[in-house]
Amino acid sequence: MLGFLRRPLVVTADINLNLVALTGLGLLSRLWQLTYPRAVVFDEVYYGQYISFYMKRIFFLDDSGPPFGHMLLALGGYLGGFDGNFLWNRIGAEYSSNVPVWSLRLLPALAGALSVPMAYQIVLELHFSHCTAMGAALLMLIENALITQSRLVLLESLLIFFNLLAVLSYLKFFNSQTHSPFSLRWWLWLVMTGVSCSCAVGIKYMGIFTYFLVLGVAAVHAWHLIGDQTLSNVCVFCHLLARAVALLVVPVVLYLLFFYVHLMLLYRSGPHDQVMSSAFQASLEGGLARITQGQPLEVAFGSQVTLRNVFGKPLPCWLHSHQNTYPMIYENGRGSSHQQQVTCYPFKDINNWWIVKDPRRHQLEVNNPPRPVRHGDIVQLVHGMTTRLLNTHDVAAPLSPHSQEVSCYIDYNISMPAQNLWKLDIVNRESDRDTWKTILSELSGAHLPDWGFRQLEIVGEKQSRGHHESMVWNVEEHRYGKSQEQEERELELHLPTQVDISRNLSFMARFSELQWKMLTLKSEDSEHKYSSTPLEWVTLDTNIAYWLHPKTSAQIHLLGNIVIWASASLATVTYSLLFLWYLLCRRRRVCHLPEDAWSRWVMAGALCTGGWASNYLPFFLMERTLFLYHYLPALTFQILLLPVVLQHVSDHLCRSRLQRTVFSTLVVAWYSSACHVSTMLLPLTYGDRSLSPGELRALRLKDSWDILIRKH
Repeated sequence: MLGFLRRPLVVTADINLNLVALTGLGLLSRLWQLTYPRAVVFDEVYYGQYISFYMKRIFFLDDSGPPFGHMLLALGGYLGGFDGNFLWNRIGAEYSSNVPVWSLRLLPALAGALSVPMAYQIVLELHFSHCTAMGAALLMLIENALITQSRLVLLESLLIFFNLLAVLSYLKFFNSQTHSPFSLRWWLWLVMTGVSCSCAVGIKYMGIFTYFLVLGVAAVHAWHLIGDQTLSNVCVFCHLLARAVALLVVPVVLYLLFFYVHLMLLYRSGPHDQVMSSAFQASLEGGLARITQGQPLEVAFGSQVTLRNVFGKPLPCWLHSHQNTYPMIYENGRGSSHQQQVTCYPFKDINNWWIVKDPRRHQLEVNNPPRPVRHGDIVQLVHGMTTRLLNTHDVAAPLSPHSQEVSCYIDYNISMPAQNLWKLDIVNRESDRDTWKTILSELSGAHLPDWGFRQLEIVGEKQSRGHHESMVWNVEEHRYGKSQEQEERELELHLPTQVDISRNLSFMARFSELQWKMLTLKSEDSEHKYSSTPLEWVTLDTNIAYWLHPKTSAQIHLLGNIVIWASASLATVTYSLLFLWYLLCRRRRVCHLPEDAWSRWVMAGALCTGGWASNYLPFFLMERTLFLYHYLPALTFQILLLPVVLQHVSDHLCRSRLQRTVFSTLVVAWYSSACHVSTMLLPLTYGDRSLSPGELRALRLKDSWDILIRKH
């Protein structure tokens, strides 16, 4: 019974030493002296702020992309025990002792290191030779721009890692399709494809380009699968359902999970709150939540309220008035009503308070019990500090003459009657008798000159054109007025409220608002001295000075290996021309390649050339400040394609042994030159030693290598 114990337990494993060696070299190149320089390098000043916000659980909004990448960077800080206490205000600032530099830079460095063996595996999965796969991995290993970008607290190496992981996972899934469909391995790589795509999109919106690429390739393969007559209808349906779940449902669920964790971590109010709605702000600890805690939920006649514009552009602001009146004559010669000014003011102020009045009564306090204001009710809005009624009439607005002026009415005993009745229209109502609720209900500019204190213009429209966001307001702060006398009422406006009302938003409501803000909020892009155009990336006619030592000439630059970049672009052109030639020949029933070689060639082009195009061409349509590092994801796909083209030329275009020998010699010489240039640029990649004036002049070499060293 226990006979199996008489024999030794043997475990065998296949170890690819090439993979082990590449992983080791990748780790060495990315982790060597990772804490140097111990100073803020370029965009670390940008991402470091968000890491500190995570450590302190403070809400922030970054319109550059979803939160997963920021959370990965923050994870490094958390593992290193970072408390978030560092002032990220200057590039080159020395890190204090409490900043775990090695931990913060670890995850991007690991991602960059693991991209090297991943490139090897991708080329193998495309069914090219081990020599070709090694060539692709070595190019990833020595490319200076990839080394530099992966050694800092930046997101590009993480994005590249998940881009490559998505492609590798899909290739492994596709290759297991023929011999083991629906096996554990098949499911593992299919689901991993969806997870990797979601992670890529969760790091930067640029990741969606690779996601669409994988979806497109998968759709073509699914189309071929539908036409496979050897499969039953049920089997085909199961294949399609599995792909839909793994490549559509899983990424969406995981993307939502990123935001769920993000919002769970960042529960405290912070400096970015104002761009969010009042309801969102009230869901955060501190800030508006502290101000509005305990205020009544339902607005009643006699309520004292502040009204915040939902649109929030160009700045979040509140309906505001003050004693000053519109000028009698504007600078352009037009006249005004000389009524009291009404503006939108982007700061909390006592003059933001208004009283909701019943036009049929004179009282300005709330009855007991309160009479709630409902959808469709006619109300008047009384300015709390001046007691004048909000008014609009057929007088041109100061800066928008096509619209009506909005003012607080002053009776000058002239033929200008008051028009101060307002109909309440609750945009997000559930029924026509909904009550007006604080924060939860939504009701339906340009800066004024000095006479308007540079506040934002408020205008009225003669005819409603639907509920545009700029016409929608919500009650933010609210209290029940208790006094009819003006002096006592002014004192009331400074008092806290008493009733406790909870108004927690659901996750989906917070996610929807945050996602919409991230997609629509446009930061003011200004010209940067290191910004560049997509055409400059291909020719490497640009670089970025990341860091300069304050005392020596040591410096770090983001610049590429010109041999690799030029050769990669040439390989892309060569592939495209050869592909078109083969396609035309096949149309004429002339097949230069066997079917298996043609399939490999098409698949390599779809993923590598398609990956380059999908990650590069969209930048021509973007109206934003662009930098050289935006090209790195596209470059990685070109690097994968380069040795593939070289093998294809050797196998199918070199006819004789002599031609192959000569071509192999040229390839070796080319690799040697790429390694030489990479070694030459190492001082600017790692910034670990000072450069003499002669070395700096040698590295300029603009005519031959097109490298430009810029100083601050």
